[in-house]
Amino acid sequence: MSKRVLLLLADGFEPLEAAGFTDVLGWANIDGEEPIELVSAGLRPLLKATFGFSVVPNAVVDDLDLDSFDALAIPGGFEGAGFYQDALADEFTAVIARFKETGKPVASVCVASLSLGAAGVLRGRRATTYHQIGGKRKAQLEGYGATFVDRPLVIEDGLITSTGPGTSIEVAFALLEVLTSRQNVDHIRQVMRMPEPPPAWFERAQVS
Repeated sequence: MSKRVLLLLADGFEPLEAAGFTDVLGWANIDGEEPIELVSAGLRPLLKATFGFSVVPNAVVDDLDLDSFDALAIPGGFEGAGFYQDALADEFTAVIARFKETGKPVASVCVASLSLGAAGVLRGRRATTYHQIGGKRKAQLEGYGATFVDRPLVIEDGLITSTGPGTSIEVAFALLEVLTSRQNVDHIRQVMRMPEPPPAWFERAQVS
């Protein structure tokens, strides 16, 4: 049985963070144990990525039947590129809330966890986000009622959060495992020539 994943893009999203999902789920669609359709969508028909080039998503969110999807994937982005204007907008966070209400997994990379926080789905749950000395994003995440955990990936109650663009591949594999199986993940890693990080990587804090 095929699965459908919505790749929700905010204006100013970071390309590498989106690419983790497009590549892992794309390979899984071609060579995995079952088909996976990835549909990209934004709040408007033309978006700009963090580093300035234009992107045409597959659809506009308002035109989609959200209930036809099995999971939600959200890359983060840069404040200077206008990421938070979309990522914290009511129309954007309402999509996240809908997926959580219906019990479907939501995977985010880097500061996209703040969108989850704004949607109200992290209250009382463990989560992570991009964190530097000074802790601006950590404080924002905690302001939404989340318990901050300084680890590359945090998975709790169907919600996947992470700490930066370098985690995007692992977030995508974590989502793939939820949607299919560990055996499928191992197979896709093999055909992609993508080794699994050592256990210590999953325990590494951003700020020591």
